[in-house]
Amino acid sequence: MVTALPKHKYTLDEYFELEKNSEEKFEFWDGNVWSMSGASPVHERIISNAIFHLRTVLGRKCSVFGSNLKIKVPAYSPYRYPDLSVYCGKGVFETMGGLDVLTNPQVIIEVLSPSTEAFDRGDKFSYYKSISSFTEYLLVATNRPNITQFIKRSESEWVQREANGVDSALPLMAFDAELLLSEVYLDVDFPEPNTNRLLVDR
Repeated sequence: MVTALPKHKYTLDEYFELEKNSEEKFEFWDGNVWSMSGASPVHERIISNAIFHLRTVLGRKCSVFGSNLKIKVPAYSPYRYPDLSVYCGKGVFETMGGLDVLTNPQVIIEVLSPSTEAFDRGDKFSYYKSISSFTEYLLVATNRPNITQFIKRSESEWVQREANGVDSALPLMAFDAELLLSEVYLDVDFPEPNTNRLLVDR
């Protein structure tokens, strides 16, 4: 959940101080600050499942992080907190305001919620594209077993794929591995489909 703080134009230095002295996560843009806390149990279960599954299939050569890791986004500075980020090899970190920020994620994953889905699919994806190492973007639905995947082909071309249903699998092109939806959605209960029918007299 994203919650705006009371109206106050923050400087970047004020934001860094807020980050260093708070247990919460905050994001900054153009003087505005938002709290990134308060996700639903389903949202958190999917993240937990995905971290465990990715660490299992990728092994020790790769690093998988949850939403506490800061990611540098040049077009949406200074940094963001994606739900998950993955890289193989050595992480490259930069210090911003006394805080360590990852600069070379390869895969970014966002678990969708009604309040953030449009932004995650639209502007945020555009901002993430400014990360030079970023080659794969996954959007994980919470209301049904569905993952949308975007794969970078060139600076101007991203290919979209979808995996539907808990029996589906999604190839992770950046790592030559496979993501199983049955593992990502383990123990997740989905809302019942609307079974109301319009009855027509014959």
